[in-house]
Amino acid sequence: MRENREILGHIDHTLLKAAADWKEIRKLCEEAILYETASVCIPPCYVERVHKCYGDRLNICTVIGFPLGYNTREAKVFEAKDAISKGAGEVDMVINIADLKNGDTGKVTEEIRAVKEAVGDVVLKVIIETCYLSEQEKIAMCRAVTHAGADYIKTSTGFGTKGAAIEDIRLFKKYIGENVKIKAAGGIRTREDLEAFLSEGCSRIGTSSAVKLLTEPTD
Repeated sequence: MRENREILGHIDHTLLKAAADWKEIRKLCEEAILYETASVCIPPCYVERVHKCYGDRLNICTVIGFPLGYNTREAKVFEAKDAISKGAGEVDMVINIADLKNGDTGKVTEEIRAVKEAVGDVVLKVIIETCYLSEQEKIAMCRAVTHAGADYIKTSTGFGTKGAAIEDIRLFKKYIGENVKIKAAGGIRTREDLEAFLSEGCSRIGTSSAVKLLTEPTD
């Protein structure tokens, strides 16, 4: 069994609900600092404020093209640049699932590449929303993420019909390039889940539950 601190070091402490208020975001950030999570993952509208309040004490991740992914490439590139200019240190983008479903994996690859070029050395995680994809589409996205030069492949937004699944992590490991890491997100709510996804090779886990699970006493 892993130490709590080790697990927390892999967590993107996340709050992306539409009605998240500043009090909730501030609590999230203070928990992330206290427990040394890998990052906070927050809505783009809070990035600048969080950066001003917490500065270098916090790694700020935000989302682009979220949660449906059907924004244009140009809009996603703008979102990414804007987020970085306001203090984001990582960005999680949603692919254009419609392009994938239309069989245009090349267009999806080019979109990912364009966003990666826009963010440069900033970490780019690519959300492929596995719940909507066939196995062959998942394999195609492993290759697209690799060829486009992104840093991570990520399972889910948490807003789809299903979240992360162990079998998808195993599939990713077979088909991603050696420089691509894996992030699991969506529906990960128990310590057993956290341990399982880390054991399968995930470098990051996106969840709103980990800090509470690992730091609050149980009855």
